[in-house]
Amino acid sequence: MAKFKGRYWLNFTGPKATEPLIYLMSKKFDVVFNIRQATISETVGLMGVEFEAEREELKAAIAWLEEQGVQVEPVEINTIEG
Repeated sequence: MAKFKGRYWLNFTGPKATEPLIYLMSKKFDVVFNIRQATISETVGLMGVEFEAEREELKAAIAWLEEQGVQVEPVEINTIEG
C-alpha cells in the first residue's frame, strides 16, 4: 500500500503540553514524523508536524492523539508555495 504524507497543526494545553505525546504515538503506531515548527511552554503547545504512514494507520494515530486531548488540524495548502 502507498504511504500518505500530510501536514498538521497540533495544539496541546494544560499538562499535555509537556508530555512526550509524539514519541509515544510513534511507538504505538507505524508513523514517521517530522516536526517542522514548534512553540511549547509549560501550559500551551503549538506544533507543525508532517506525518507519513498508511492512511488507516495515520487515522488511528490521529484519533489516539485526539483521545489524549490534542487538537489536530490539517494545514491548509498555501497557494504562494506552489
